[in-house]
This record gives sequence, structure tokens and C-alpha cells, in this order.
Amino acid sequence: MKCSKRPTIQLGLAAATAVSLAASLTKSCDAFTSPLANHVNKHSVSSLGAIGLGPDDQSPTLEKEAAEDGMVGEKTFKYANPYDPERVIKGEDGEPLAHITDHDPYRLSRMSNSDRAADAWFGALLESEGESFLGPISEEHKQRLLQKVELVDEPVIAYGEEEWTPYVVRRLPTSPLYPAYGLETYGLPVPRRGAEAWRQFDVNGLIAMDYSGRPEGVGTDKELSEKEVEDAVASFKSKGAWLDDDSCDGRLVYINGRFCPSLSKTTDEVKNLNSADFESGLSTETLELLTRLPDGHTDKLAAEVPDSDKGPLNSLEKLSSPDHCVGKATSQFAINNQQGTAAFAALNSVKAGSVAYVHASMKDASADSEDEGNAPKPVLIVNAQTPSGGSASTEEDKGVAFHPRLLAVADDGSVLSLVQMCVDLNEDSEEAPCATFVNGYTQVYVGANANMTHAFLEETGGQVTSRVEISDKEAAEESIANPREEEAKRPALRDTHFQAIDVHITGDEGSYAGSVMELGGCGRSRIAISTSLLRPGASAAVNGFSLSGGAQRSDMRTNIQHMAQGTISRQEQRNMVGGRSTASFRGRIRVEQSAQQTDSEQLSRTILLSDHARIWATPSLEIIADDVTCTHGATISDLMPQGEKTLVGGEFQSA
Repeated sequence: MKCSKRPTIQLGLAAATAVSLAASLTKSCDAFTSPLANHVNKHSVSSLGAIGLGPDDQSPTLEKEAAEDGMVGEKTFKYANPYDPERVIKGEDGEPLAHITDHDPYRLSRMSNSDRAADAWFGALLESEGESFLGPISEEHKQRLLQKVELVDEPVIAYGEEEWTPYVVRRLPTSPLYPAYGLETYGLPVPRRGAEAWRQFDVNGLIAMDYSGRPEGVGTDKELSEKEVEDAVASFKSKGAWLDDDSCDGRLVYINGRFCPSLSKTTDEVKNLNSADFESGLSTETLELLTRLPDGHTDKLAAEVPDSDKGPLNSLEKLSSPDHCVGKATSQFAINNQQGTAAFAALNSVKAGSVAYVHASMKDASADSEDEGNAPKPVLIVNAQTPSGGSASTEEDKGVAFHPRLLAVADDGSVLSLVQMCVDLNEDSEEAPCATFVNGYTQVYVGANANMTHAFLEETGGQVTSRVEISDKEAAEESIANPREEEAKRPALRDTHFQAIDVHITGDEGSYAGSVMELGGCGRSRIAISTSLLRPGASAAVNGFSLSGGAQRSDMRTNIQHMAQGTISRQEQRNMVGGRSTASFRGRIRVEQSAQQTDSEQLSRTILLSDHARIWATPSLEIIADDVTCTHGATISDLMPQGEKTLVGGEFQSA
């Protein structure tokens, strides 16, 4: 290559081949459907520049050849719309192929047997016996689930229009249009073994269980005798899941999904919302908050996002548009980045018997500050489950599902400390154990200058069997029962716990600090927390800890989305994985174009306690803005031989 004032490129054999390929592609580009092809002009980038070979100042032949073919200049293609019915595409036999306009016959054509089983499993939960109790919320979300996604092509946007982007997916008019993975049967994506949202999770084990039963008396309050109250309080205190009346601002206790007034401390700001409250009519604001679905399936943002270039932003699917937006929540691209919680949040609305409601106002914060400067007392929410799960069914293989729901709202300038606990109750009773599926949904809204701390603890399912990592031979040599066989018999291994936590910081300088701990012994657990920073100066800290052992399958997913300027987030996830358990962590931070001057940190640390334990740790950053400070990382290590210890009875003992 020679250097001069005006650089040139000397083409070798490979470059000449590339030129020939580019020319042939240019001649045949009418077979493709990119809208850009309709607006190529004399000032367009040449073929060499388009494929990365640099400027092409000395190749007039190619430009002349393209001009003769009508590819440059003022001429445009005959078919501006790639789906024009007059367009002819020929098959291998030379005969024209028919255009496909009715896509419904192809809707289910790509489904596997596992996909059909997953849809049948979800349908059994949705159509299980019993009425709904959340009034219009239940009706709307059930409609969302049952209304199938419409199969239509994306609109063709002309080059030069504000929403035009080259990053589009077009099909040939002779090819069918398929729904996104998981949307074949329902209007919200349901589990799929190979979907991104469910990767590494035990989907086949989940859908093999029948959780179609419902607790007896769901939707009504659970009355307890004095003796039952005393026993329950003693049990909660032994687990650290109890605060006396003078130690908390409110306490709501639920057993098997039913509200227990005799164990609760209610106020006007901390109360249980039952079917009567929905029938009498809640405020429009409260209904709007309860109607929201996670994973972007409610497109309207919970608060306007200021943007100096485009004005206030209100649509989630159009953030960072046109080139970097995620698009419609039902598109395959958007679903690949979701947590898979929307369908279960809607299911919660259909099947929940009541809603735990917590509201913090600035008036309450002012009153607490005047009381000798003491910080506000915490609010405690306890969801307890018994071995039977409240099921009255006599079918041995039929499990039961209940759906805890919480709505927490911190008004502008307020302070709120919220503690959520999921614990066992009467685990030593003689009740016949029943497989349980807990599908929890927590919604949190933090206003301007509000300060909220939130702790979520999941410890249902008792303790796992220790030393399942040893071989059968080692167990025989030590004359002990085979730990793997003992673990397989453990009733809680059939249980599944899902929890979706959806946080929106809707006011300037709002602050949220969340701690999520996954410590239980149930067979499958999945906690997904999503945090949206919608206003300037908003800050969020999300810390998590996951402990798994035995034959457990645990999954922790986090999503922090920076939307407004000058927002701050801190995240640290710690995992301890032992036995033959499998754990996964997927943390996603996305910084939108409007979120300039974002400061974000993410770190995942994992310790493997045995050679048979497995972990998938995937921290990720998606940065659209160009003025940010962001870091992320992950570490995985095991215990050194001289430091090996075994977790027994909640304590580490030397092996």
C-alpha cells in the first residue's frame, strides 16, 4: 500500500473478489426488503465502503454500472412495500410462489412436545376451579392472557422519517409469520425450555408437577383459635418472622394465601384489600398501579422520563429509538431480554384472594421525625405455608397453588421500611404434605425524595439433605443412609416458589434499597426483581444472596433499567452452591439514551461448596448513552481442601 496526501487502496485478489460480490449483491438487491434500498442516491456509500474496505474514490466503473441498472440516482424500486401483492417471487421450479396473508394456520407449527406440555400446565393453573377476587384487575389480566397475539407485519417506514431504522426484521411475502417463542397459545409469554428467560431452569421438572388445586377458603379471612394464635406466634418468633405491635407500624400475616386478622396489626395505611374493597371501588390511581404488568407488557411508563431532545418520554418500547429501542414487548427481540414474569403476574391477578397494601405518606414521616428523631418502624408482611398448603383435595399427586400479592407505595418525601418473609408453619405437624406452588407478585412505587428500604426473605421448604455429593460407595463405607436417596424422598423437593418484584422510582431523587435472600429448601425457586429509575437523581441498591444445596434448582434474576439522567445504581449478588444443586444468576443493567451521566456498578460473587455443584453467573451491561460510568464483573471460586466445610443445621462444620 502506498501512502500519499490522498490515500488509495490497491486491491488484491481477495479485495477484487469482494468487489465482484458487492456488485452482484447490488444488482440483486430487489430480492431483499430493506427500506433503505428504496432511497439510494448518488451520495450513497459505495460498495467497498459498505463492506468495510474503506473509501472508493477511484472506482467510477462500479458506480456507472450501478447507475445503468437503475440502482442509484433518482430512480427507486418498483415495489416500495416488500409485501406488495403484485410482487412475484419464483420457486426452484420457476413458478411464482403464493403470498401468505393468513398466518394463523402456522401459529402452532413450531411447537415441540415440551412446549405443548408447558402450555397445558399453565392452562391448568389458569382454569383451575374457583372465582377471582380482584374485580376489574382479574378480568383485564385474564383477557390479556387469553387474547392471542395478532400476527401482523411491522409497518414499513420510509427512509428519512423520524422512526426509520435499518435494524428491522422482514420476512419474504411467501413465508409465514410466526409468534414469538412462548406466545403461541397465550397473550403473554409462558415458560419454554429453550427460551432465554428460562435458560438453565428446570422447566421440564416444573411442568411435570400438577399444581392445579387451590387452598380451601381462598378469598376469605382465616380465623384462628387462641391456642392456634399462640402456637403461630411462637413459631414465627423462633424463625425471626415476628415483630410485636410496639415494634412495627403494621403487620399483615397470611397463611396459605389467606389473611389472618388475629395475627395482624392493621391501620389505614397498612391493610388487606379483599373482594369487598374491589367491589366498593378503589381509587383510580390504585387500580392503575395494580393493573401494571412487568417485563414491559404495560408499555406506558409509571412516570414521564424527561428528555431534552425528544421531550417527555412515556413509552417503554420507544426508549432509545429508533435504532436501539427494544420494540414491542411481544416481539422476539424484546422477549429475549425479559425475565419471563408477565404471564405469572397476570395469573396472580386472576387467582389471588386478596392484596396486602402498604402506603407511606410524608405526613407519617414528619410525625416520626418529631418523635425524638426516631426512624419509622418497619412494616412486616408474612406469608406462611403449612405442609398441606391448605388443600382439601384427597388426590395424592395433585398439588396446590396460592398467589401472594403486595402493593407498596411510598409518597413524595416519605420514608418506608418494608420486610417481606416467606416461612413454614406447623412443619412438625402430622398433616399430609402436599406439593405447593407459590406465585408471588410484589409491586413497589417510590416517589420524589422518598426513601424506601425493602427486605425479602424466602426460607420455605425446611433444610436440604447434607452430603448428597458423596458417592454410593462412600455412603456404604460409612454405613450411612444414601444421602441422595434421602433427598429424593424429601416432600419439599416437589415445591416451587416464584417471586416477581417490580420496582418503579417515579419521583426525582427517590431512593430504593432492596435486599433479596433465597435461603429455602424447596425444590425449585425463582426470584426476579426489576428496578426502573424513571426520574433524575433516582438511586437504587439491589443486593442478593442465594444459598442452595441438596438437589435444589434456584434462579435469581435482576434487571435495573436507567431511564433518566443522573441516576445511580449499585448491585451485589452473592451465591453459595453446594451438594448437587444447580443455581443461576442473570443480572442485567440497561442504560437508555436519555440516561446520560448514569453511575452504575454490578458484581456477582459465587462460592461452590462441592465438586458436583453448578452455577451460571451472567452479569450484563447494555449501554446506549455515551456519558456514563459503569462497571460489572463476576467471580467464582471453590473452598480450598484445607478449608472445606459442610453446612449442617445452618452452621458450617469441618468436613
